[in-house]
Amino acid sequence: MSNQNFTVITSITEYHRLLELDKPQHPLVSIIDFSAVTYVNPTEDISIVMDLYFISIKQNPDCVLRYGPKHYDFTEGVMSFIKPGQVLTVERGSSPVTEGFSLVFHPDFIRSFPLASKLKNYAFFDYEVNEALFLSEREKVHIRSLMAGIMQEYNNNIDRFSQEAIVVFIELLLVYGNRYYNRQFITRKSNNEHYVVKFETMLESYFSSGKLLESGLPNVKYFAEQLHMSPNYLSDLLRLYTGQSAQGHIQDRLIEQAKTLLTTSHLSVAEISYMLGFEQPQSLNRLFKKKTNMSPVQFRQSFN
Repeated sequence: MSNQNFTVITSITEYHRLLELDKPQHPLVSIIDFSAVTYVNPTEDISIVMDLYFISIKQNPDCVLRYGPKHYDFTEGVMSFIKPGQVLTVERGSSPVTEGFSLVFHPDFIRSFPLASKLKNYAFFDYEVNEALFLSEREKVHIRSLMAGIMQEYNNNIDRFSQEAIVVFIELLLVYGNRYYNRQFITRKSNNEHYVVKFETMLESYFSSGKLLESGLPNVKYFAEQLHMSPNYLSDLLRLYTGQSAQGHIQDRLIEQAKTLLTTSHLSVAEISYMLGFEQPQSLNRLFKKKTNMSPVQFRQSFN
């Protein structure tokens, strides 16, 4: 992209400096009320790599951001989640967000709490920008009340309970984020069911068209890209409607193919493994036993 600046933000202080805000009251966490921000977006595109977590609720008719390769506007009001290492691009000429809050925290802020190990369970940190969470009016009120609670803790005199209290609020935001995403999947049922059918059709085609021999084992990323989704969003969508993740569907299809070859051919287990794209026969053995409670050889013998 021409005339593009690239900035790496590694601390809360640097982020405040970028937005031309006063120094943060805590070195590892901040909550920003966008209505109080006077920062004006630059006249050139700027891409920012954040080494911070962001949980934001934003709404503004004219705000357009690009997150990765995709664009998003905040006309309706959305909740979004960004983890360290992701890239946010602010396009020249776009208006800054003027309504909403953004909670920003460094990984060290939660490192000594159980939440640090639980964050990986919140797959929406890996969703694409177009998979942001649309909130109902009632949900907006609830999330803003949680943000207000964090704001109150943040603006009070910091004491030994402040960090724990804010971490509790963060966990509540994540729990409700999960709940509201589940609601969003359900309310978009007709559209989502289309993707479920399309995924299953693509998976079947991958095996029947010979692509398995040509390209090897399929992975979730391949199908997600074809559907213009993030891998985690696709898996969560499939899990809600089918009870199983995208990886689970792929593995089941591999096992069904292996069963067919074991019962209709004289190929060895090693030959079948390579036909299915496994680099080592042991990989098929492990997966087959995990899914069927018997080895490929035992399965074949049960038909003799």
